Amino acid sequence: LRGSHNSSHIVSGLSPSYVSQYQNHDYRTVILLLDHHVMEKHHDAKIDRCQGVEFDAIVPDEHGVTFFFKGDHMWTGFHGDAALLNHTYKELSHTNAAFRMHHPDSADHDHVFFFQGDKVFSYYQHKLEEGYPKNIPEVFPGIPNHLDAAVECPKGECVADSVLFFKDNKVYQFDTRNKEVMLRQWSHLPNCTAAMRWLEHYYCFHGHNFTRFHPVTGAIVGNYPKDTRNYFMRCAKFGHGSNDTERERCSHVHLDAITSDDLGKAYAFRGNFYLRLSDRQTDGWHAFPISSTWKEIEGDVDAAFSYDGKLYIIKGEQLFIYKSGADYALIEGNPKPLKDELGIEGPIDAAFVCGDHDVVHVIKGRKMYDINLNATPRTVQKDALLPFPRVDAGMCGPDGVKVFVGAHYFRYKSPMLLSHSRIRPHPQRISLELLGCDH
Repeated sequence: LRGSHNSSHIVSGLSPSYVSQYQNHDYRTVILLLDHHVMEKHHDAKIDRCQGVEFDAIVPDEHGVTFFFKGDHMWTGFHGDAALLNHTYKELSHTNAAFRMHHPDSADHDHVFFFQGDKVFSYYQHKLEEGYPKNIPEVFPGIPNHLDAAVECPKGECVADSVLFFKDNKVYQFDTRNKEVMLRQWSHLPNCTAAMRWLEHYYCFHGHNFTRFHPVTGAIVGNYPKDTRNYFMRCAKFGHGSNDTERERCSHVHLDAITSDDLGKAYAFRGNFYLRLSDRQTDGWHAFPISSTWKEIEGDVDAAFSYDGKLYIIKGEQLFIYKSGADYALIEGNPKPLKDELGIEGPIDAAFVCGDHDVVHVIKGRKMYDINLNATPRTVQKDALLPFPRVDAGMCGPDGVKVFVGAHYFRYKSPMLLSHSRIRPHPQRISLELLGCDH
């Protein structure tokens, strides 16, 4: 290294024995060898997200697996060690922002877009699409360079299929159909270094905390900020999970029932347990015995749905109606015979209500029966044949109807399309896409 003006900097921190082995080499060769050594050390230095990480981006791929990014490292799913980013996305050295496109009528649907400085990269199945990278304005006109975060917002949650781009305290809402941009000033929201859509909720990540916000108004929803390590990853000294949660959440056994109540809490029932998602538990689903919340019910259930501030649970020939609230109270006179209350005999396979509609859609065998909950007496008004020999569970939300069959679910835009379609949509894994497992 004699004659190199950078020699003291290069050998800093290296042992004399390590340096001495190169003493007879040309200094340019030594610099290359030492650079390789430093890079190896860097690659071996795994970042521990449980120490508190300010993420650069968080995004699911087309299979629903969630990836977390920091510098040139990334994590797959909600637990596990860091890996080098370019082992999965070989053209990327880092990323400023990322999102998965939701645009069903476009060839870019389900593609994952990464932003790096003034460039955008489009990937599908972890392969860079031809022609990329491109300048950001070429693909997203009106969107600035050097973004902080991005997140998709499907129609129904936003007015139209959109992407929210964050830079400083400005939010650029990009309409994916007409490519129009609406600028919003959400100064009350922390500067987001990453953003994420999770089960129709939206989260801004800042430092090692996160804040839930409304995608249209930007209003903060609930008591925030909260520590990311308690909710979006499994860390030894954080969180509120259990062995029951890990087993039930990542099981490939079919669900018995699934619903969400008027307070925004979602419940998935399987065997003697239920999985709960609420605003306080945004990393998803935590398992509890059914009897711990609904003490009158023993064992598994057949179906569940919410209507008019009440939770309806069906088991065999009986219907249990609970008043929704912080705690569920069985309404006096319950349980009642299913036939008396809904005009249909059990056992049934699934039931769901869409939004503030008054019709409960009951699935039994290969048929779906529509029952008007405002009618007296309640009777079946019409039925339709379904493209499934059997359904395990069903639910309806802003993104349509989900039908659960075995380890998969199928999404339809409406009950009518479910009843008239003879072609099944692409199946999605319950454990991956809905419950946030790695497998």
